[in-house]
Amino acid sequence: MAAGQGASASPPVTTSGRRRKHHRSGLERSRSRAGLVLVLPALVVVGALLIYPIGEAVYYSMTNWDGITSQWVGPSTYVTLFQNPLFWRVLQNNGLLLLSVPIAILVPLGIAAILHEHLWGWRFFRSVIFFPTAISWVVIGMVAVRVFATGGPINALLGGLGLKFLQIDYLEFPYSAMAAVDLTFVFSMVGTNMIIFLTGMSTIDPAIYEAAKLDGAGRVAAFRLVTMPLLKRYFQFSFVITVITAFGALFSLIFIMTGGGPGYGTTTLEFFVYQQAFSEGLFGTGAMLGVVLFVIMFGLFLVQARLLRGEN
Repeated sequence: MAAGQGASASPPVTTSGRRRKHHRSGLERSRSRAGLVLVLPALVVVGALLIYPIGEAVYYSMTNWDGITSQWVGPSTYVTLFQNPLFWRVLQNNGLLLLSVPIAILVPLGIAAILHEHLWGWRFFRSVIFFPTAISWVVIGMVAVRVFATGGPINALLGGLGLKFLQIDYLEFPYSAMAAVDLTFVFSMVGTNMIIFLTGMSTIDPAIYEAAKLDGAGRVAAFRLVTMPLLKRYFQFSFVITVITAFGALFSLIFIMTGGGPGYGTTTLEFFVYQQAFSEGLFGTGAMLGVVLFVIMFGLFLVQARLLRGEN
């Protein structure tokens, strides 16, 4: 019994083994210190350009700040903001933009499905459809102003169809102006989302479609049963990109098309920051709105991280 126990016992740790273990521990500590030294400049830059400004914004969001002097008020500024009906009106505009997100995804998906069939001239049409993506929001906004104007092509088309009673200046009324902004937003996202879906479709093995065809699946069935499930992660990426654009990248478009009007009919949260801080001189309120926008965008970032992480 004693012999058996001796045979199963762990071998004694020799002096050379302890030295090797100590050497490895020292080497790991040296690598950790070297890594910290190498990453320290990046941490300083991030702290100076990101963390410190965010901290200042949070501080000034709780003050009455006119851009020069500030007076501390406290967290009650947020209570006042959330009780302001105008704030919820602005968030409603963002909500109306979100309603156009499915259209901004499904329309490019359909276009990508057609172009993926490599029909005649598909390269030309792919380039033409993607071209608006390379144009600035300012140019798109200037074109949209003319498109939705009283003498624009939309009203001309309605007149040609005998629908003159629908001819209006679409940027003159709050909800029609918001609809015009929505349509322009959808138009501007078509090229980006189309490329995303074309990229996803190019990664699908053609043999899968051949197998589906042998099982009797037509083009529509193959698209629904094969393409759609395999594009899941591309749908997720497209959704996140489109939502983030709707919340944080339309300032130039709205500034050119409507200036946030009529009234506050097309004012989004990011445009409201500009109005309060630079038009009204309420820099404390602008900072507070910036913090709220940052929290929303950070929440969207967490959704993106959740959707695009490695697990299926």
